[in-house]
Amino acid sequence: MIGPLLAALALVSAAGAVFGIAYSLLAAGLVGRFFARPSPRPADCPPVTIVKPLHGAEWALLDNLSSFCRQDYAGPVQLLFGVADPADPALAAVAALRERFPEATVTVVANGRQHGTNRKVSNLLNTLPAAEHELLVFADSDVGVAPDYLSRVVGALQQPGVGMVTCLYRGQPDPGFWTRLSANATNYQFLPGVVTGLALGRARPCFGQTIALRRETLRRAGGFERFMNHLAEDHAIGEAVRETGARVVIPPFVVSHACPENSLAKLVTHELRWSRTIRAVDPRGHFGFVFSHPLAFALLAMLFSGGARWAWALAAVAWAARVALKVEVDRCAGGTRRDYWLLPLSDLLGFGVFVASFASKRVIWRGHRFKVDGSGCMTSITDE
Repeated sequence: MIGPLLAALALVSAAGAVFGIAYSLLAAGLVGRFFARPSPRPADCPPVTIVKPLHGAEWALLDNLSSFCRQDYAGPVQLLFGVADPADPALAAVAALRERFPEATVTVVANGRQHGTNRKVSNLLNTLPAAEHELLVFADSDVGVAPDYLSRVVGALQQPGVGMVTCLYRGQPDPGFWTRLSANATNYQFLPGVVTGLALGRARPCFGQTIALRRETLRRAGGFERFMNHLAEDHAIGEAVRETGARVVIPPFVVSHACPENSLAKLVTHELRWSRTIRAVDPRGHFGFVFSHPLAFALLAMLFSGGARWAWALAAVAWAARVALKVEVDRCAGGTRRDYWLLPLSDLLGFGVFVASFASKRVIWRGHRFKVDGSGCMTSITDE
C-alpha cells in the first residue's frame, strides 16, 4: 500500500499525463492542417539581399550556404555575409562558395565593433550598410533551404498587410548521438508547440532562421539598434513589427536548422538557454510546454503509484501519442521517420531541462555568461 501523499502525487502525475496525451494528439492534427495550407507565390521577383551573420566553422556550413545559391528565383539576389573577425574560419566556407557559384553576388563585411551585449545584432548592425536592396531576408548561418524558399518567402511578404515573414524550422543533426537528441527536441516538442500555439491564438513567434521584411519596415520598427541588448532579438523584432500595425506571418513550410550539440553538456546548455529565453519573453507559453511531456508524467505516476497496472497502461498510451505526433511531424516537415527509441530519452531530457529552467535566469551563449531581465534584455555577468 502507498501512503496518501504518494497516492495524491500519483493522481496529479496521471492528470499531467492525460493532458499531455490530449495535447500530443491535438498537436498532431494541427500540424497536418498547418502544412496543408496553400503557399502564395510572388506576383513579381524584386531584388533581395540575403543577410547571414557568420561565426565559426560549422560542420554543414558550406552546404547550408550553398542552398541559398540554388534558388529558383528570377530576381537579383545579393548574399551578404558578416563576421566580427577577419580571420573567422567561416570565411573559408564563403571562399569555397564563391568557387562553387561564381555567378553569385557575394559581399563580405568584417567588423568587430560591439554595439551591445547581443553579438549577433552587433554583427548585423555592422553588416547591414552594405545591403544593396530594399527587400531584406535575414537567415542564421546554420539554416538550409529548399530551391523554392525565396519565392515562397517573397510571395508571403507580398500579401496585404504583411510586414514580416518568418519560418518554422526542423532540426537537422550533425553526426553523433547527442545531436539527434537535440533534433528530436526541435522537431517533436518545439515545432508542434509553435503550431499549436498559433492555432489557439497563444503564440506570436518570430525566428532568426528567417526574418524577411522591407528596409522601411525595419526602420519603422526601430532598427537593429533597438534590439542590441535582447537575448531573443528575433522575438523582439517580431513584436516591434506588430507594433507598427503590420502582420507577421509563417508560411506552411520549414527550413532546416543544424543541431551541432555533440555532447550532453553542450546539449543541456543549449536547451537551457532556449528554455530560459522562452520563459523570459513568453512566461505563459513557456509554462504551456509542460503538456508536451506526457511520458515523463506517466513515468512519475508509475513511480508514485508503486508500479500500478493503470500507470503502466497510461505510460503505453503516452508513448503511443508521442509516436503519433512524431509520425505526423515527419510526414509534414520531412523528418527521418526513424529513431523512435530516442523519443523517451529526448522527452525525459526535455522535461528535466524544463524543470531546471525555473532555477535561474542566467544563460551561457557562445562561451559568455549573461543574466536576463523580465524584458528579455541581457547583462553580462562580468559587468556586475
